[in-house]
Amino acid sequence: MRAMTYAEYGDTSVLSLTDRPDPKVGPGEVLVRVRAASAAFAASQEGHTPGKIVVTV
Repeated sequence: MRAMTYAEYGDTSVLSLTDRPDPKVGPGEVLVRVRAASAAFAASQEGHTPGKIVVTV
């Protein structure tokens, strides 16, 4: 899959389009295809810790 990644905090110039392995689905989990997404400015600020999105179905 393709993903926008960053190795350091900064503006949009630190973003890179990278190829990543497809995620593996575990027991009790679902895989959701995302066609488009956006990120809030606050998510790019130092101190933000990306996490796993959990959806109960």
